[in-house]
Amino acid sequence: MDATINKVDDLELKLLLEALYQRYHYDFRGYSMASIRRRMKLAKDAFDCASYSMLQDRMLHDPSVLPRLLSYLTVQVSEMFRDPHYFRAIREKVIPHLRTYPSLKVWIAGCSAGEELYSLAILFREEGLEQKTMFYATDINQEALDRAEAGVYARERIQLFSENYQKAGGKSSLADYYTSAYGAATFDKTLRQRTVFSDHSLVTDAVFGEMNLISCRNVLIYFDRTLQDRAIGLFKDSLMRKGFLGLGAKENLRFSAHASSFIEFSREDRLYQKTEAGR
Repeated sequence: MDATINKVDDLELKLLLEALYQRYHYDFRGYSMASIRRRMKLAKDAFDCASYSMLQDRMLHDPSVLPRLLSYLTVQVSEMFRDPHYFRAIREKVIPHLRTYPSLKVWIAGCSAGEELYSLAILFREEGLEQKTMFYATDINQEALDRAEAGVYARERIQLFSENYQKAGGKSSLADYYTSAYGAATFDKTLRQRTVFSDHSLVTDAVFGEMNLISCRNVLIYFDRTLQDRAIGLFKDSLMRKGFLGLGAKENLRFSAHASSFIEFSREDRLYQKTEAGR
């Protein structure tokens, strides 16, 4: 009986994802089903729906449901200078290469609420590259983009952010970059003055720029293999020759159809460099 119920749930869930794509053009059909099941179970309970079919009905007929539903479907868990060794590696290994260019473009794909954007903006400022760099912060969740543009984070998160910053090779104090009031820390608006915030989907949208560095961390783990390959191909085509790609700690290019277009620049830090032959 349980197996039958699970099959019906999965069928309803797939139909909901198809309806979401057909109605609003958000495509989660290639995401890992195990991850989608966990998130959508939470959404179903939060909306007090007895079934995914009921949730689908509400989504299709009540536009106010969509933003809340997307908050469950898109993972909004991050922190500033997360995995400090990654940012230290960018500072010590990648930045020397980037210094040789007259201008720079950096894409933070799946920027969530902006923690990684501000981490990189601070790092580039400290390395003297901020004024010749344009940052592109993208996500499919407009509410996340709005939070990223605001740059406001709960005060209790700042201690962890500060510890990460120091471990990542920070040259000052993180407190130099924000002001505190009413239990929140607001990051200096000049950190985002060279940032373009944009809605962009790795599932359906096209090539983005000619980038020197693309950082897309802890996003691919939620995609199935086909969608991972699409995203990596998009990164390859969006990178300039010898550009850099940074992934999350549990992600790699080992089984990608595009692996031959990259070299492992720093294996332990999940940093890759596009080869001269990469097209």
